[in-house]
Amino acid sequence: MKSVIVVGAGIWGSSLALRLAETGWRVTLVEQHTPGHVRQASAGETRLLRCSHGEDDWYASMAFNARDAWRELGERAGEELYHEAGMMWFAVRPDGWEQASARTLATLGIPHQVLDPADGGRYFPDFRGDDLSFLLWEPQAGVLRARRATQVTAGLAVAAGVSLVRGRAVPVGGGAEPYERAVEVDGEVLRADRVVWACGAWLPQLFDVPVSVTKQDTLHFAVPPAWTTPGTPAWVDYAASAYGHGDVDGVGMKATSDAEGEPYEPENGVRQVDPGSVERARAYLGRRFPSLAGAPVLFSQVCQYALTPDAEWIIDEVSPGVWLMGGDSGHGFKHAPVLAGYMAGIVSGEQEPEARFWLAERSPSRGLRTSGESW
Repeated sequence: MKSVIVVGAGIWGSSLALRLAETGWRVTLVEQHTPGHVRQASAGETRLLRCSHGEDDWYASMAFNARDAWRELGERAGEELYHEAGMMWFAVRPDGWEQASARTLATLGIPHQVLDPADGGRYFPDFRGDDLSFLLWEPQAGVLRARRATQVTAGLAVAAGVSLVRGRAVPVGGGAEPYERAVEVDGEVLRADRVVWACGAWLPQLFDVPVSVTKQDTLHFAVPPAWTTPGTPAWVDYAASAYGHGDVDGVGMKATSDAEGEPYEPENGVRQVDPGSVERARAYLGRRFPSLAGAPVLFSQVCQYALTPDAEWIIDEVSPGVWLMGGDSGHGFKHAPVLAGYMAGIVSGEQEPEARFWLAERSPSRGLRTSGESW
């Protein structure tokens, strides 16, 4: 039986471990804490699932396929992991990123509508769109219960035969020599036919990769009952790097920034949101949803992004049989069940990763996420 060690039980590592176990591999999943621990970016309360990626059809197709994969995973687990509330994009420019997204969705046959800003009042209890050119509606987009989905996926992996090992992992070899197909976990060396490092914000601490780690404050606001209905959609303001969704599971309406925060150390960094983040989020709510200008913070959380300069992921073989996966923050979570199948084919030697994912020089770009501008 072929063997593999997957380091990191975030959503990418857990999904890959599950997929490989179900296709005949002997899998060891190494995690220094527990799956879904709050230091993981995967352990944010929610993440969005959307197909719009500007002109990029590769990610759009994968996200659309991931929708069904998430629903199937929820059925296996006996709980709803994906809340299909729909998503509204607020387009400031008539010919910008949202228009490119609409063209791509149309080419791929992914459901969507281009709406007048005046239509926003049909979707939100209180909405101001006089600064917008149009709205882009994705009816089959929505909200993933991220932390719970990570825990469920890891649990299904263990049930499928994956051996979950607790401990801090470091690579064996390196420097002038190639990395070995081995992992040292708290002094013990584990070996396998393949090793996949999918350790998120800890990846640049272990390997020379073009990944920066930033502090991201997420905020949920207490809102009136009209905003807590299951039909309140998710929303993204691309130009302002702002996004959110209605109240899901009683933790309040999410309204937060997708712009990169300050450099951050994920293991010991302070897990308190900055007062400025609250002020900026509330100011945005006041502009877009005026009745929520004074909404109090109900729930807050600090996570982190692990970003490459161009927001493309890293999937590359750094030594024979040793693979890195990372740089996924901001748009990676939603793809996980389908990406696991893609990566399983790579690990098995059945296919090569797209060149866009190789460890190579990259030019700064944020078109796959949001503009990266401030509020």
